[in-house]
Amino acid sequence: MSKEKFQVLMPLFVSALIKKIIEQKNVSANEAFSSLYNSKLYILLDDEQTKVWHYSTEKLYHLFEEEMNTGNFDFPEC
Repeated sequence: MSKEKFQVLMPLFVSALIKKIIEQKNVSANEAFSSLYNSKLYILLDDEQTKVWHYSTEKLYHLFEEEMNTGNFDFPEC
């Protein structure tokens, strides 16, 4: 995917994940953004070459939750 296209789509991925975090954890938008933006997952999600953005919102949330609970996460087997 081109860098320009990824930059257009990235906010959509983040928005869906933020919404899921707010719903599941019952936190404010600010708390959800802060948690996500300070996570290892976000660093990988923000890098188009990792292809983490291919995962569904559900899978991304699961990885986020795993990182919040354990400090790390494992990528699912393909």
